[in-house]
Amino acid sequence: MAGITTTKQPETAAATKTADKEKAMSNVQKFLSGEKDVGGIPVARALPQAKKRTIGAWCFLDHIGPSDFGEGEKGLQVGSHPHINLQTFTWMIDGELLHKDSLGHERVIRRNEVNLMTAGSGIAHTEQTPEGCKRAHAVQLWIVLPKDQVIAPSFHFYEQLPMWSDAHADYILTTGTFGSHTAPTLQYSPIVGVDIRFQAATDVRLPTNPAFEYGLLVISGSLKIGGETFAENELAYVAAGSDTLPIEVGSQTHIMLIGGTPLDFEPIIWWNFVAPERTDINRAAEEWNQHSKRFGEVNSELKRLLAPTPPWAAQ
Repeated sequence: MAGITTTKQPETAAATKTADKEKAMSNVQKFLSGEKDVGGIPVARALPQAKKRTIGAWCFLDHIGPSDFGEGEKGLQVGSHPHINLQTFTWMIDGELLHKDSLGHERVIRRNEVNLMTAGSGIAHTEQTPEGCKRAHAVQLWIVLPKDQVIAPSFHFYEQLPMWSDAHADYILTTGTFGSHTAPTLQYSPIVGVDIRFQAATDVRLPTNPAFEYGLLVISGSLKIGGETFAENELAYVAAGSDTLPIEVGSQTHIMLIGGTPLDFEPIIWWNFVAPERTDINRAAEEWNQHSKRFGEVNSELKRLLAPTPPWAAQ
């Protein structure tokens, strides 16, 4: 079963733990999140980074908040902006977030729910804290869409996801398959996302797919892999090749596990766009600023954002 630590004789257990630690140390890298301001609240951005652009098809990872808003504070307010060739994946840990898009969808996402917007060739949306909500805490990710498929824009909402407890941890599977559980979330690439909340300090062997590379973001608390300690907003990257991942966690540790098959190309990630080629981004930015019908319009009072000129185009 997922997450259970195997009990062995002391000598065997010690030898296995040492071997696991040495193997993990050779496969793990640490990445620090950068601090950003998004829509008026602080976020910790773990992906993309200069030395690690993607983990599987996951190409963007923001830890939003946790932020509490006082009287008169509006919270998160992100005006209308476009996307191409990606899915936006919002996992709500606490609080609420209002989504509106140019397909006409309007939805408030709440605790333990997923919003999944597929941009395809082009879509626009807004994100904001609903009036009266005083807290925002979420993980927002982007997923690169396959470069050789024509995918229509769409929006999906998931409020019923696989949830279970095992040993000292509570699991919520946000997408993909983990152990014996499978989520209903729409996918175009083989990926996985799991929210794991540990109630007590423990050693755990997480089941992994040898074909997947993985990232573990510490939302709160701490974890240790192969002797390397990871604190809040630090990302542990684990290379593909193993069918289990031994970790040590502190009490009340909360992590987000993501993984997937490594991409066979390096996508260009700039502003709110993802594409195989720079020319695709040049065209998208120009068409957005010219109010092309490609992206549609969002029914929102928030200000429409302007696409800046790509740095390579400016040169």
